[in-house]
Amino acid sequence: GAERAGFLDEAARAMGAVLVADLDTGRPERQITLRVQAANRDDLLHDWLGELLYRFEPERFVGVQFDVEPTPAGLEAVVRGERIDPDRHQLDVEGKAVTYHGLKVQPDNGGWLAEVILDI
Repeated sequence: GAERAGFLDEAARAMGAVLVADLDTGRPERQITLRVQAANRDDLLHDWLGELLYRFEPERFVGVQFDVEPTPAGLEAVVRGERIDPDRHQLDVEGKAVTYHGLKVQPDNGGWLAEVILDI
């Protein structure tokens, strides 16, 4: 429910902060809807971040607001953001893929702990 949505929101923000140094200057000018289906938590996190990275690479779209709704099969999310503006954004790394190597999702003190390796 809400706990899982918050976890997925935080994971998306964390990846965005790795890719773009000054993500807090991002503007919610464009909206996309993403649907992700997955059999388990690991796959859901992997595929969710992979979908966001897929939009980042060719389209240079970076999300700054995430309205994530868990579904029985995965999630549906409305992502608001914008195309990278070289005059306002500094790219930190060039992300190529979200990997399964070292991927871990586990309960932690009433919340969730995740470790994800981004191929750069």
